[in-house]
Amino acid sequence: MAYIKLKDINKKYGKKIVIENLNFEIKKGSFTVLLGPSGCGKSTTLRMIAGLEDISSGEILIDGKDVSKLSASKRGISMVFQSYALFPHLSVKDNILFGLKVRKVSKEEREKRLEKVVKLVGLEGLLENKPSQLSGGQKQRVALARAFVAKSKICLMDEPLSNLDAKLRHEMRIEIKKLQQQLNMTVLYVTHDQTEAMSMADHIILLNNGKIEQEGTPKQLYEKVATTFVGKFIGTPPMNIIEIKKEKEKIFINNQEIKTTYSNRITDEITYIGIRPEDITLGIKDSGFCGEIIYQDYHGSDTVLGIQSIDNDLQKPILARFSSETNHKNGDRVWVNWSESKINFFDLHGERRDILS
Repeated sequence: MAYIKLKDINKKYGKKIVIENLNFEIKKGSFTVLLGPSGCGKSTTLRMIAGLEDISSGEILIDGKDVSKLSASKRGISMVFQSYALFPHLSVKDNILFGLKVRKVSKEEREKRLEKVVKLVGLEGLLENKPSQLSGGQKQRVALARAFVAKSKICLMDEPLSNLDAKLRHEMRIEIKKLQQQLNMTVLYVTHDQTEAMSMADHIILLNNGKIEQEGTPKQLYEKVATTFVGKFIGTPPMNIIEIKKEKEKIFINNQEIKTTYSNRITDEITYIGIRPEDITLGIKDSGFCGEIIYQDYHGSDTVLGIQSIDNDLQKPILARFSSETNHKNGDRVWVNWSESKINFFDLHGERRDILS
């Protein structure tokens, strides 16, 4: 049985529908990420689960119990916010223990929990400091400690790392995942950053305009792409989405005929193919289609080449990832190709179609 289950959830603000018929399940002890662009409904969904937003219709179940009408305080959930939400006039210790005091947990129990959680998140020596004396990373650790000290079975996190610099975000991703596993907590984590999602999640739910585009493990979303939206959102750099045209038994890309073994299996509904940058190869003349290298994006261990079709300069450049030892330079004319086993096929609406299996 799912630990958290959303059934036919709808959310409206006036006549505007922001969440439509949302259904998903979260397993106990899992780290699930709600991922998507700004405005897709992920924070609204989180707040509805927490009880901070009312649902327009549907049911929210926690451990089999319908909590849709329960107040936030009765749902057994802790929450970590993007803004940290610390009281500036209270010490680190009092910020961490504030919720326990409100719930009238005994002083002995509070101190016992405090000692354990402070060691977990590495706040020793800072308990008497005020938030103004802390770095961004330390403030985030206080917010985490406050959530963990409550001993809630579920922790909801709303873009908790977005205010930190890149190095600290990387460190905190590791720490949060480690703490979640140590405490065997069920975590639902909201982010627009697909790097966070891919590195932390057991399960990803990718939202777009209030609906689920795809859900699954990070590996499934990367390798078994359900829509062109998923291909363009997951991956750095993103998947190349290339429009194709079919004339009789011939396939054309950017007005150039492509020699393939699968052209007779492509139906009229196939409009796009998707290729990951690492699956692009540069072949010999008359193999694939011809393009010109217009830029190089150096990443240290690898380099991403931007290759513009010579027959269609309105088409977005094809992105290809190679070892940084590549000796190509801007202005080189190359023949772009790929392994047929790596192709993703999509219809006019961007939905996946499998034709090679």
